[in-house]
Amino acid sequence: MNIMIAEEFTHEIEENVLARTAQAVLTYEGITEPVDLSIVIDKDDRLQELNNQFLGIDSPTDVLSFPSEETDPESGETYLGDIIISFPRALAQANTASHSPEAEVQLLVVHGMLHLLGYDHAEYDEKEAMWAAQKAILTQLGVPLKRFPE
Repeated sequence: MNIMIAEEFTHEIEENVLARTAQAVLTYEGITEPVDLSIVIDKDDRLQELNNQFLGIDSPTDVLSFPSEETDPESGETYLGDIIISFPRALAQANTASHSPEAEVQLLVVHGMLHLLGYDHAEYDEKEAMWAAQKAILTQLGVPLKRFPE
């Protein structure tokens, strides 16, 4: 697992929290074979740039997921993809929801991981399944969210 935290946020979130959260999603989904992925914590302007480049939306967002499913020819591991999270956006959302920034980042990691694993929330049934999985995983982790996304 590759974890990169922009320098200005290294004191805000710990790599082991991100890794433990991502692993909880894999465990919940019953994925036992070795996989690889990247989690990046960055600034709003970087997410805005990526959101515009890949989705044509010229505004920042809280989390972007880029599924891959390529196989590393050397290790044979599946590369699930990349998750990029805006720490400023996570901080603002945490303040609005009255929970910690760490809890919000964990929610965003779970959300991004589920997207990498094929979940979506475009349709009502998909959203219901994804939100239920998020809640179950975060509850198992003991993440103290004041409220779950609706």
